[in-house]
Amino acid sequence: MWRMKFAIVLIGFAPLVAAAQEKEAKTEKAKESKADKGGRVTAEKAKGPLDFRMRNIDGERVALSKYRGDVVLIVNVASKCGLTPQYEQLQGLHEKYAGEGLRILAFPANDFGKQEPGTNKRIKAFCTSKFGVEFDLFAKVSVKGNKCCALYKFLTSAKKNGKFGKPIAWNFTKFLVDRSGKVVGRFEPRVKPDSAEVVKAIEKALKEKKPA
Repeated sequence: MWRMKFAIVLIGFAPLVAAAQEKEAKTEKAKESKADKGGRVTAEKAKGPLDFRMRNIDGERVALSKYRGDVVLIVNVASKCGLTPQYEQLQGLHEKYAGEGLRILAFPANDFGKQEPGTNKRIKAFCTSKFGVEFDLFAKVSVKGNKCCALYKFLTSAKKNGKFGKPIAWNFTKFLVDRSGKVVGRFEPRVKPDSAEVVKAIEKALKEKKPA
C-alpha cells in the first residue's frame, strides 16, 4: 500500500519539477537574448579563435581576446559521457599550469548522444560539486551542424583552421591555442588531457614569450 502512495506522490511531484525546469530554461534564454545583442564576429571574418565573444556559464558575454597572451585549451564537454572523467584531468592541468599562463575554456554541447541535456545552471553545479572545476566554463553551444556556433565553425573549417579544421567527432575534442592566438594543436576525444602528448604541447607553448 505504501508503495502505491509513494508512486502517487511522485506522479504529483513530476509536473512541479517539469515546470521548474521550464522556468529555468526560459530564464537562460532571456539571458542569452540580452547577451547576444551586438558584438558578433562571423567565422568568415575571424582571423583566429580568440576573435569571438562567447557567453560564459552565467550568461555574461566574454571577449575571448582577453586570453590573448595566454596558452588556451578549448574543449567541448558533456556531463553524461563516458569521457566525462576527463574533467578531473582538465582540473589537474589547471592547477598545475594556470600560474604559467594556461587557460582552459570548456564549452558544454549536447550534440553527441544527447549527453549534455542540463541547463547551464545545472552544468555549473555538476562540474563544481563533482570535479571541483575552477577553470572557465561557458554556456552550452552546438559544435556541429546548422546550429554550430561561430567559434566552432572557425575551429572546424579547413579553410580557416588548416590541418586542424575538420568536424568534431565526439565530446572532449581539444584545441590548443598559443600565446599569439593561433591554433597549434588538436587532440581527439580519447586522448586524455594529462597524456604525454598533450602535456608536451602545452609546456612547449607556455615556454614561448608573450607577444609584444
